[in-house]
Amino acid sequence: MILSDYHMHTSFSDDSEATMASMIKRSIELGFHTICFTDHMDLDFPIEFGGGFIFNTDIYSRHVERLREKYADQITVLCGVEYGLRPYLKEQFHTLTKKNNFDFIIGSSHLVGNIDPYQKEYWEGITEEDGITKYLEAIYANVQAYDDFDVYGHIDYAVRYAPNQNKNYSYAKYADIIDAIFTTLIQKGKGIEVNTAGYKYGLGHPHPQTDILKRYKELGGEIITIGSDAHKPEHIGYEFAKVEELLRSIGFEYYTIFEKRKAEFIAL
Repeated sequence: MILSDYHMHTSFSDDSEATMASMIKRSIELGFHTICFTDHMDLDFPIEFGGGFIFNTDIYSRHVERLREKYADQITVLCGVEYGLRPYLKEQFHTLTKKNNFDFIIGSSHLVGNIDPYQKEYWEGITEEDGITKYLEAIYANVQAYDDFDVYGHIDYAVRYAPNQNKNYSYAKYADIIDAIFTTLIQKGKGIEVNTAGYKYGLGHPHPQTDILKRYKELGGEIITIGSDAHKPEHIGYEFAKVEELLRSIGFEYYTIFEKRKAEFIAL
């Protein structure tokens, strides 16, 4: 049974209003033994699309530590972060990592060039296939340029917002670029996240989808964290039972948790 949620956001992220305390209390109600806060750190996010997505890491870390101590007899609370990566920002992210004692770092792609696939403007003037390809190419550029993270988050995030979502999406259509991403991650000793928000968005599968998870395993991928990408307490642990069954059906025997950037494998 998966009792650790390694992707959740709070009011330290610009797209959440949830307090850390509310997320912890809900996690305790669900019987979780470990959670990791992973608020957004998207440096240089375009002003025209809201800007923000940065926070004061000193205040953040102190807040997590205070709550970690307060709830220590009920749940383990860890301090993580989700970096919105772009190759030219790698030195700034290195500096942030050195300054902070994060337990866990998700590397993510939210922008292609200077626009998020969440924005309708991203899909204007290009085919859906080109839009998804460009997104995956942005991930590949990031994993080539940067390796100071633990797992890569929501690999096929872009299909949430594609004109037809995942209707025309498959591993086979994007096999070359997906294989390049996974081969690079595995060579660098990095993992991927299974992000259950795909179910919440009506895709019928997590991020990444089933065939892509199968391919990750075929290529030798072993490091997998499980995260709900919750921005509200009610989404913590979203469809974890379903994703556990899925992972077992593919042949995975373990999922991964991190503390102080060190991986531990937990039996499914």
